[in-house]
Amino acid sequence: MRIRRIAGALAALTVVAAATTACQDSRVAATGEGGKPKVTIMVGGLEKVIYLPAMLTQQLGNFAAQGIDVELQSEQSGANAETALVAGQVQGVVGFYDHTIDLQAKDQCIKSVVQLANIPGEAEVVGTKHADQIKSSADFKGKKLGVTSLGSSTDFLTKALAAKAGVGADQYTPVKVGAGQTFIASLDNGGIDGGMTTDPTIAQLTNTGKAKVLYDLRTPEGTKAALGGLYPASSLYMSCDFVDRNKDAVQKLANAFVATLKWIDQHSPEEIAAKMPPSYSGGDKALYVKSIKDSIGMFNGDGKMDADGAKNVLEVLSSFSKNVQPKKASIDLSKTYTTEFVDAAAKQG
Repeated sequence: MRIRRIAGALAALTVVAAATTACQDSRVAATGEGGKPKVTIMVGGLEKVIYLPAMLTQQLGNFAAQGIDVELQSEQSGANAETALVAGQVQGVVGFYDHTIDLQAKDQCIKSVVQLANIPGEAEVVGTKHADQIKSSADFKGKKLGVTSLGSSTDFLTKALAAKAGVGADQYTPVKVGAGQTFIASLDNGGIDGGMTTDPTIAQLTNTGKAKVLYDLRTPEGTKAALGGLYPASSLYMSCDFVDRNKDAVQKLANAFVATLKWIDQHSPEEIAAKMPPSYSGGDKALYVKSIKDSIGMFNGDGKMDADGAKNVLEVLSSFSKNVQPKKASIDLSKTYTTEFVDAAAKQG
């Protein structure tokens, strides 16, 4: 019996040790094929135009050129991607910058290392049959509004638009509908009256006449009008601990993404679409090109954070977030992003 108890105790210790090792490993870049650092990045929807630089970087061979092995995983909800990062399941997320501020308010240190865009690249759309009833966010009261998931950036932005019109988050119903066909189906069957979404979903809805754009956050002008300033959004963010321990790997990632942003700046929507996986067009290449053309102005070209934009994100979040509001004064924005790696990437070429 004693031998069995000892064996059982040893087995338990082995499990604990293995779990601890796994946890520690998530903070350090693994070693991939040929001794290259390997990093897993979860993207809040690989096929979304707002996150296009992730797959495009892979397609252009920019990760390989930097000698880093990158695995891209897709997760439709930015909130779920954030959870995977905090849990140590992935080393990076291509998602919205606002999560770094929200997480700091929860005593988590997450940092944007490459800022891909200074605006959301999203739009609040309303079903055409509801367009006469919803003419501004003041009309959100009593409505069902689609978001990718609760706690996602689409949820944050919807709450921000509502708050600006004096509408509380408890005065409308946020509905988790994902993106793409699930969003469209929810609008078709009356599950939602409108919602916050991205291209190519926006292009599909407006092209078919199923919805109209109420607030267009795909341009700097539209974003400033709706949110009072720029709202830095799509970014590569990672845990502060991982960034501190893996500067070489993070630099390689920054080099790769900055090279892609420069390439986007120098090529047409048609050329960009041609580099993406054929499945991303959904069988309609012309519509996919249009969706890229409508959103391409969101990407900033150099990967740098707009400091005033970061301040505005904090202002916007604190206007409605029960999590951020009470901690606004103590939020340290310098810990939510860094330009260290993109500055070094710029010097390299």
